[in-house]
Amino acid sequence: MIEYNFKEIESKWQKRWDDAHAFEAVNGSDKKKFFGLIEFPYPSGQGLHVGHPRSYTAMDIIARKRRMQGYNVLYPIGWDAFGLPAENYAIKNNVHPAVITAKNIANFKRQLKMLGFSFDWSREVNTTDPGYYKWTQWIFIQLFKKGLAYKKEMPINWCTSCQVGLANEEVVNGVCERCGGEVIQKRQSQWMLKITEYAQRLIDDLDDIDFLEKIKTQQRNWIGRSEGAEVKFRLTTGDEMVVYTTRCDTLFGATYTVISPEHELISKLADKLENYDEVRAYQAEAARKSEFERTELAKEKTGVELKGVKAINPVNGKEIPIFVSDYVLVTYGTGAIMAVPAHDTRDWEFAKKFNLPIIEVVAGGKDVQAEAYTDVYKGTMVNSGFLTGKTVKEAIPAMIDWLEKEGLGTRKVNFKLRDWVFSRQRYWGEPIPIVHCEKCGYVPVPESELPLVLPDMEEFKPGENGESPLANATEWINTTCPHCGGPAKRETDTMPQWAGSSWYFLRYTDAHNDNALASKEALDYWTPVDWYNGGMEHTTLHLLYSRFWHKFLYDIGVVPTKEPYQKRTSHGMILGENSEKMSKSRGNVVNPDDVVNEVGADAFRTYEMFLGAFDQSTPWSQQGLKGCYRFIEKVWNLQGIMTDDEGCSPELEKSVHKMIKKVGEDFERMKFNTAIATMMSFLNEVSKKGSITKGEYKILITLLNPVAPHMTEELWEILGGEGMLSLAQWPEYDEAKTVDDEVEVVVQINGKIKDKAMVPAGLDRDGLAELAMQLDSVKALTEGKNVVKVIAVPGRLINIVVKG
Repeated sequence: MIEYNFKEIESKWQKRWDDAHAFEAVNGSDKKKFFGLIEFPYPSGQGLHVGHPRSYTAMDIIARKRRMQGYNVLYPIGWDAFGLPAENYAIKNNVHPAVITAKNIANFKRQLKMLGFSFDWSREVNTTDPGYYKWTQWIFIQLFKKGLAYKKEMPINWCTSCQVGLANEEVVNGVCERCGGEVIQKRQSQWMLKITEYAQRLIDDLDDIDFLEKIKTQQRNWIGRSEGAEVKFRLTTGDEMVVYTTRCDTLFGATYTVISPEHELISKLADKLENYDEVRAYQAEAARKSEFERTELAKEKTGVELKGVKAINPVNGKEIPIFVSDYVLVTYGTGAIMAVPAHDTRDWEFAKKFNLPIIEVVAGGKDVQAEAYTDVYKGTMVNSGFLTGKTVKEAIPAMIDWLEKEGLGTRKVNFKLRDWVFSRQRYWGEPIPIVHCEKCGYVPVPESELPLVLPDMEEFKPGENGESPLANATEWINTTCPHCGGPAKRETDTMPQWAGSSWYFLRYTDAHNDNALASKEALDYWTPVDWYNGGMEHTTLHLLYSRFWHKFLYDIGVVPTKEPYQKRTSHGMILGENSEKMSKSRGNVVNPDDVVNEVGADAFRTYEMFLGAFDQSTPWSQQGLKGCYRFIEKVWNLQGIMTDDEGCSPELEKSVHKMIKKVGEDFERMKFNTAIATMMSFLNEVSKKGSITKGEYKILITLLNPVAPHMTEELWEILGGEGMLSLAQWPEYDEAKTVDDEVEVVVQINGKIKDKAMVPAGLDRDGLAELAMQLDSVKALTEGKNVVKVIAVPGRLINIVVKG
């Protein structure tokens, strides 16, 4: 037996798989298909750290098992390669983003190949490839034609350091996720996608797919559906302000109103406000805050009253003040709220600060002057005119009926979800295929001219006023209008990184098609994705965006399914050995290159799956890694105690069938750690027996192959297995041989464990009780005592209650 040389073995089999095109999927096969998907990586300059491959290894195990079960498996890979990090690096180091992106991809690809993933590399995609983003642009044009892409001036998150607009997800704790710079609100003309048109469908269709419940909850909470009413508040100036509320039953307790600093009423009332300069100063102050800072619950409440104008409460005719405050956002509801301080903590704090009335309208709490009573979805209405005495449940529809009858309001379903801000003032992104003509307005680039390719530039800094770097590409910008032939200018904003990742899975089905994003035949065969795994950090926005695009493509007849993914799971994070998130600043990043060089890819993969429950965050452990290497080495060394028998020995037959069942089921449940533990346990049984048959050995390495593919392939070849193990048949088990003839039960006397005994499996209570009394250990412990009763739990325990 030769020594286990993982470096030679892994290099050998990676080349063999490549040369044989072993893992390439076939379009239109007669086999049942399986489409397994991971979130394609952003190729950063740092390369992979050991946390990244956790998801890839898990889905690789599932993909490899499916191939062995006879499926036509599509397990693809690609690169989410546009984005701000590459552009920032380009600016700092005076290098083109395309150059650094290509270098990063090459490094990532080397690392992924090194780890032995069974990706179909023939379908590799890259979002920065014009052949790919041609179809991203094509989808945008279809959205534009259907009125779902539009331009609007609105406040955006603006990084004062990067000088670019940021999406909400790029602002973390009030600062820029990438550079840590101050983020303010700035009004800018932006391209928007009308995802809100699909809000209800995005909620409803969750019922039809196999997502983890916590993922469905995240989706529903982000969309934030609420039912309520839009209420008209007449102003003392004769103007009107519309407020959205889910609790119109509390209108009698509304003692003031609040509008956002960006609300159009402010400029409309400018000449009537006695303190307009003070209001303007407050607006400027609010613009310097990020949305996170503005909506943080714990922050001190600030605001300015609009002096010279009042709102009139529609239910009682009372004049109440109007405040402008930054905790109200113009992008939610109508940008105006009614405040009921007796029953809302934030309103109560604001009312206390500005000495405003607090009127109880739902009975059941403590003194509302001392604290807000917020448990108001149950209780009885008080101080509420015609609603007094009604329950809250009765009062809400009664008030809506009254408002509609009086012409003062309407029923309204609202969503917290906002339209998707789609513009980025950057160079390194997909050009938006729109031109602006003074005569024709916004006009899409003809589809025959796609892709609209980024111009080659040497300077990537944004303009001082936030213009995209593309604003400097004058030759590229100046063009002709596709409608009238007159002079026009190209759009200089680019798409966000989310664009390419919203449909990439579709391109995998037909990655080299020049005539469509994918052929109808390929889409009909492969979609939807059968199983998608990724991080919990992407189970909200990325899933929403890609589900929205997919539904739109379904509506226009491009894809055959209304949902893109049938199943979605997620994994926990791998932390540093100090139990903190891995980062360069903490000095706890573990490089896969170092690990593979030390113990090999198979031991690395095994440890990634063994170090803890897959859906939980777990710290890295060098000792745990070495333990998995020893396990791999022990499997290799079984050659030294192998017999030539192709069957199973009587002593291990049941253990083999139990192992096949347990490992297969645990893989499907993503209980990879317990599946590996089962194989480790079997190895211990083999060690006790002192030998293993060739048949048992083949079954063990077949079960282990999806986890540790290189070593098991080598062993399969040594043992004379036919073809590649990766394409061999998954073992089957006999259910009857997974059932024990005997089981171990605990023997208790008066509830205290005194012994354990092996008893026939399937023994009922009476039989177990009778057998217990015949055990020598029980006779000795009960001799001379009064047996009060015998409690028997089949398959588990016997408890004998005695006195004396």
